[in-house]
Amino acid sequence: MAYQILSDCINCDMCAPECPNGAISLQPVPVAPGSTSSKKIFQIDPELCTECAGFYTEPTCVDVCPIDVVIKA
Repeated sequence: MAYQILSDCINCDMCAPECPNGAISLQPVPVAPGSTSSKKIFQIDPELCTECAGFYTEPTCVDVCPIDVVIKA
């Protein structure tokens, strides 16, 4: 099971460099329903996320997030 980053992400870029699988990248998300504008937040690709198995004892994205917006999907 992968993790996900909530829309409250502040784009601090603490998680992406720590991901051993390259599963975290900056992606656009809609700002409001029907809006053509968007903001970008970091998101985790569930196909690449291994929860850091084989690298760390705990998912490193969770450990480094300063505002606790990384949760189990």
